[in-house]
Amino acid sequence: MKITQSYAIPKHLLLECTRMGQLLARLRTARKVKQADAALRAGLSRNTAYRLERGEPGLALGQVLRYLDAIAPGSTLLDLLLENDPALVSLAAREATKRVRDLNARELQELDF
Repeated sequence: MKITQSYAIPKHLLLECTRMGQLLARLRTARKVKQADAALRAGLSRNTAYRLERGEPGLALGQVLRYLDAIAPGSTLLDLLLENDPALVSLAAREATKRVRDLNARELQELDF
């Protein structure tokens, strides 16, 4: 009987795999690299890249490292986990920046009670 890795490992480790996959996907989008291009550079199939970004625990660590190197050459796994990459830092800054405008007269009147 075949047992999938997601049932075989503890939940906290499964969450770590998912987090790492999310970080890989976020780094790839921050650097504006297509998933298919990153997979090709890493020597992986697009399906494997998709599974990596979903955080499936059954994939080899070597595949994760090759994919990371294809997205951000010279980056380490520690850089990914600490989110030290400049592209991730600028993406977080863009997401945090929100334009604030003054309320117009109608909106001020609605708030006055």
